[in-house]
Amino acid sequence: MKNEDIHFPVYRKYKNNKSYFKIIHFKLFEEVQIIGTKKIVKQIEANQFPEILFIKDLVFDYKHMADEITENEYNKLLMDY
Repeated sequence: MKNEDIHFPVYRKYKNNKSYFKIIHFKLFEEVQIIGTKKIVKQIEANQFPEILFIKDLVFDYKHMADEITENEYNKLLMDY
């Protein structure tokens, strides 16, 4: 799959259900971390190479660390906590 084949936003969650991601584009993503009964939401702009690689991994090579989710699942998570 090529960069131009991706239609943003893209949604992922870690397999342990502790972090959820909304990848807005290749240099910007939102992360929701679940810590106990609380959630922390942060938006991260990728300015450094490791951050850019992390986003590319979440988009293209995520299956070993994360699962694909829908926009509805992501939005429900934001409302539930």
